[in-house]
Amino acid sequence: MKALVLEEARQLALRDIDLPLEVGPRDVKIKIHTVGVCGSDVHYYTHGRIGPFKVEAPMVLGHEASGTVVEAGSEVEHLRVGDRVCMEPGIPQFDSPATMRGLYNLDPTVRFWATPPIHGCLTPYVVHPAAFTFRLPDNVSFAEGAIVEPLSIGLQAAKKAAMKPGDVAVVIGAGTIGAMTALAALAGGASRVILADVIKEKLALFAGNPAVTTVDVREQRLTDIVRDVTTGWGADVVFEASGNAKVYDDLFDLLCPGGCAVLVGMPVDRVPLDVVAMQAKEARLESVFRYANVFPRALALISSGMIDVKPFISRKFAFADGLRAFEEAAAGRPNDVKIQIEMD
Repeated sequence: MKALVLEEARQLALRDIDLPLEVGPRDVKIKIHTVGVCGSDVHYYTHGRIGPFKVEAPMVLGHEASGTVVEAGSEVEHLRVGDRVCMEPGIPQFDSPATMRGLYNLDPTVRFWATPPIHGCLTPYVVHPAAFTFRLPDNVSFAEGAIVEPLSIGLQAAKKAAMKPGDVAVVIGAGTIGAMTALAALAGGASRVILADVIKEKLALFAGNPAVTTVDVREQRLTDIVRDVTTGWGADVVFEASGNAKVYDDLFDLLCPGGCAVLVGMPVDRVPLDVVAMQAKEARLESVFRYANVFPRALALISSGMIDVKPFISRKFAFADGLRAFEEAAAGRPNDVKIQIEMD
């Protein structure tokens, strides 16, 4: 099959590659329709590695996907040929200690699409466990289905924050993950989200939402805005979704006493953490690594209209133009949030 293959850093090729397509009794074969270009895909493309994960052999990219079931294994009961689906890309060992504790995202042996050495889904067909394949509601498009994966990270963050109705939340970073976290915080009960970034075009996507206060941190101090909105008390929850190490300098200044900081973005280098400032507020500190048991909730929220992801799908490219899609994503244009590749 043709696939979009990362040969090494900055070398992408649309070429034939042998990939296993044998359908086991609990698997489904899926014709891929839409694949989102993730920040991690772009990072592998530009740098060839993320932390300890290094591209040492050709690897198919892509892990945010939707498509149509074209074959179902003999033991699969909840899916049938013709179903439109999206796929959770991380497959754990089903009997691992993490999985048995309901923390399958933390299984050290999880096989996650497009994380070396595991191939991704930027190819016409994939075979995937039916247990991690979810039927799209009739009113959810393939494009929306392919953005369920990053939305699930935002929902995992809101879940880890243990949000309460009426909370004030700060989200630092308005890229794809920050935007999805802001939507998740609102769905989780936030009465107001204060969304901060340095790119006006990304903030502008929330301009029509009366529950969102946007802050261009090049022009305003985030601490001042949080103080004004909360009359000096501080935010109930702060989601760090930028990965910018400088954010940690005053992270706890944004938080109210007894509040919760959730670390979503991944800094490139180690960051200092003011433990005393955290202790003085008895702040909770939570972290997010992907998600677990969230995809059905994400689909339900999109289908119900509670969350609208359509404004964050910026541009679409044909599979044949996949190389250009990655070049555009790597360029980091201010109007782009989520670029997607369509296989048909």
